[in-house]
Amino acid sequence: MTIKSTFTLTSAVVAAAMLVAACGGGGGGNSGSNSSGATTAPASPSTGNVSTPQYAADSIQLAAFNVLNQQRQQCGFPSLVDNTIHDQAAQAHADYMRQNGGTVTDTEASGNTGFTGVSYSDRAVHFGYPQGVPNGGVSGAFYTNANWSNTQYGQQLVYGWLSGVYHVGVAFAPLTTIGVGISQTTFNGFPEIFAALSLANLQPMPGSSPLTFPCQGTSGVAYKGTAETPTPPNTSGSWGTPIVVVGNPTDSIVLQTGTITDTSGNVVALQLLNSSTDPNKDTPAYESVAYPATALTPNAQYSVSLTGTVNGKVFSRSFTFTTGNIVG
Repeated sequence: MTIKSTFTLTSAVVAAAMLVAACGGGGGGNSGSNSSGATTAPASPSTGNVSTPQYAADSIQLAAFNVLNQQRQQCGFPSLVDNTIHDQAAQAHADYMRQNGGTVTDTEASGNTGFTGVSYSDRAVHFGYPQGVPNGGVSGAFYTNANWSNTQYGQQLVYGWLSGVYHVGVAFAPLTTIGVGISQTTFNGFPEIFAALSLANLQPMPGSSPLTFPCQGTSGVAYKGTAETPTPPNTSGSWGTPIVVVGNPTDSIVLQTGTITDTSGNVVALQLLNSSTDPNKDTPAYESVAYPATALTPNAQYSVSLTGTVNGKVFSRSFTFTTGNIVG
């Protein structure tokens, strides 16, 4: 049987822009509903946090939550805590995409079926999350003409997001809380999955900044990405596994050099995306991304060498990782 798979990502622009703006207290272009005239003490950013994920066993949501946290923990990033308010916001947005023609989008339009807020931040506030707390997220859709388990769908969704040059940074941002939403329909007799992550609460990271993903020992990541809006610069068709370098919310990360080498010794210069050089203006200052302009090889080991600056101070990172046979 020939398996056809498609994965579509929306831009991380809105998420990144909101996170940065909210961190500074100003609010982004879509965050007007975050302003508050309330005179009472604001609710805590931990409002809605639960110590144990509230997703059903063997659900796509639980699989996605677990895979993302496993990858974050392995590379030294703080674990994300399930937040029931963000679960509602993410679920509502996943439903919105399914109910409105299947278009994958970060934003919602007032008057459309299932509208709960224009931006990720608006939707979180709609369901009761505190105003003025950094909020963001990513959205996507996945279809394959094969019978997969919910665990496989959850894993594919996460690895699809991690294959995106503009999405991997949102998944590995210095955040503390998450909500996962999944909405499912049928296309040609097989499930079509619409998914959203709602993330919040920028915080300093433990350990030595900056951190990377992939990192030493990471395995199973998508060897290529194929569909992302906006399209990563200097690519034509697919691109290889992106490597994100992430600092604390107030850091400024600038990558200066980057190479990736296969086991045969072939060296490829990586494309470097910094906040000041990103033509799409989607990369926050605390993040930089290095990526091959063409696809890598599945189930292959690669060595990475990066140099750059964090707040003007030179750093370098060297590590190996192994791709899987997943296409993002």
